[in-house]
Amino acid sequence: MALQLLELDDPVVMGILNITPDSFSDGGVWLDPGPAIDHALAMVGAGAHIIDIGGESTRPGATAVSASQEMDRVLPVIESLSKNAAVRISVDTSKPEVMRAAVRAGAGMINDVFALRQDGAVDTVAELDVPVCLMHMKGTPGSMQSSPEYVDVVAEVTSFLLERVAVCRSAGIDAAQIILDPGFGFGKTFDHNLQLFRAIPQLVRLGYPLLAGLSRKSMLGTMTGRAVEDRLVSSVAAALKAVSLGVSIVRVHDVAETVDALKVCSALDSG
Repeated sequence: MALQLLELDDPVVMGILNITPDSFSDGGVWLDPGPAIDHALAMVGAGAHIIDIGGESTRPGATAVSASQEMDRVLPVIESLSKNAAVRISVDTSKPEVMRAAVRAGAGMINDVFALRQDGAVDTVAELDVPVCLMHMKGTPGSMQSSPEYVDVVAEVTSFLLERVAVCRSAGIDAAQIILDPGFGFGKTFDHNLQLFRAIPQLVRLGYPLLAGLSRKSMLGTMTGRAVEDRLVSSVAAALKAVSLGVSIVRVHDVAETVDALKVCSALDSG
């Protein structure tokens, strides 16, 4: 089935659905397929344009799971959601076998924190012909927050993303299917995250839609002093600011609140 390109003329909200026991914010909450599907449908009803479904935690210190375990977690939800909602389903995975199975089940996008660096991932996405988000991460989830260092974080992230774009284009992936993510919180200190955030306009000028995942992250806790469960307001504020700087997709836990805030800002701007 040929899938249409993502429509990103206006900013869109990607709702997060972690089907894992150990994600940093909602680990263990959506392990049962029934509640997970209901939550996905609620996010669609609240205005999410994309639902990003992941079966392997990528929080700092997380350990990898097998492809079969990942598929057992995500495929029932993807299959049900694809039949019951008109929404783009993204699979948050780095494994080619999970990518193939998820697309067969109804997913229409790949979101890879390893930027298709796993063996066979680039060729798999080229064959699947679906949009793909390439994220920068220094190290692996298990090690990425162990004193990450950069000479120039913006330059190094930019260079990495452009190199991955070149690899994808050489493999036959259409430029119009590529989305970039600077990877806030993935192998970065608080200062690195701030530098990258302030460089969003520079990253947008690379010519590819930009995705920002800031929801409930530790950088917001550093700014506000609030625990993960109390970062709704700061998450929405960060999403609005990212969009104002040119981000096309904001990946969030709190869909309804983010959608409403974007609607208000858009109405006031067009006033």
